[in-house]
Amino acid sequence: MSQLARSLSQLALQKFKRNFWGVLSFWFIVLIGLISVFAYVLAPDNSQFANQMHLSIHSKPPGYKVLMLTIPSKLESGQTFLGKLFYGEKNGDTEIPITDYSMDGNQLTYIEYTADELDGIAKTITADFLMNPEKEFIKERSFIFGTDKYGRDLLSRVLVGARISFFIGFIAVFISLIIGIFMGSIAGYFGGKVDTFIMWVINVTWSIPTLLLVIAITLALGKGFWQVFIAVGLTMWVEVARVVRGQVMSVKEMQFVTAARALGYTDFRIIVKHILPNIMAPVIVISAANFAAAILIESGLSFLGIGAQPPMASWGAMIKDHYSYIILGKPYLALIPGLCIMSLVMAFMLVGNALRDALDVKS
Repeated sequence: MSQLARSLSQLALQKFKRNFWGVLSFWFIVLIGLISVFAYVLAPDNSQFANQMHLSIHSKPPGYKVLMLTIPSKLESGQTFLGKLFYGEKNGDTEIPITDYSMDGNQLTYIEYTADELDGIAKTITADFLMNPEKEFIKERSFIFGTDKYGRDLLSRVLVGARISFFIGFIAVFISLIIGIFMGSIAGYFGGKVDTFIMWVINVTWSIPTLLLVIAITLALGKGFWQVFIAVGLTMWVEVARVVRGQVMSVKEMQFVTAARALGYTDFRIIVKHILPNIMAPVIVISAANFAAAILIESGLSFLGIGAQPPMASWGAMIKDHYSYIILGKPYLALIPGLCIMSLVMAFMLVGNALRDALDVKS
């Protein structure tokens, strides 16, 4: 039996590898996952939530460059390497866009950048850090995706925002699998009044619009990062439960389940060891689709303002902040995060289709 299972798994893997779009989408998802984990390493602005604002250079086009004066803070953040990696740097430094400067010992005279090509006011500061030859406190900063309406680096916000859209898929699908597999397997295996009650709960939950239910749960739990994850997971289990219930009802009448009962195995062991491993193919496929649905729901919640809260970076919130710029001549501010959502959702859907074809025993 184990050799047969391995051979079937190898056959499914070979069929999956032959699907070009499925493999390409899989590696794209892996790439987004790595970007999500190492976002603060890759982002030009590694401050927490990539929230370094420069209002004087707001809404600049992609490829914009400006001289940036960095005045270091004397405060110690006390962060560890892992803390900076996962949460960003608690940056107390002051960054000032400038157009020109001159130095005389420990005195620096600079002209702040001003919008609309106006002449800035010359300012002079005296500080000991200017005498440090090992560091450059004036550098040309390049904004590859431009800046948002608050003057933040759009590329950094997109990279950090990938975390929410990516990890909500994992957490929401994990919650939905735990609840859905448990409820579906119990209903399908025992039947009778247990099945009737669980199906009543499923139908009631199913009848409520998903977005409305998520909003209600989010308002009950409060606005925030983890509350959205839990709310989305609690609304996606019904589809998993219906699929698992139907599969269990068809499998429990097979001979190997009858043989397990004759050997005196407990119901728990029969479900976990014998039934569930034989019905996981459709569950895996539906999980890939739920990944995409979770990303879309989170983006919608963030767009409505009840998802991830500012200053946390989120693709949906970035669209909300800049959708009016579509008609103001700067559509890229909303289109870039929108394309990110579209590409990630499409990747999960293509992987789901490839898994469906690979795990289909009839093909």
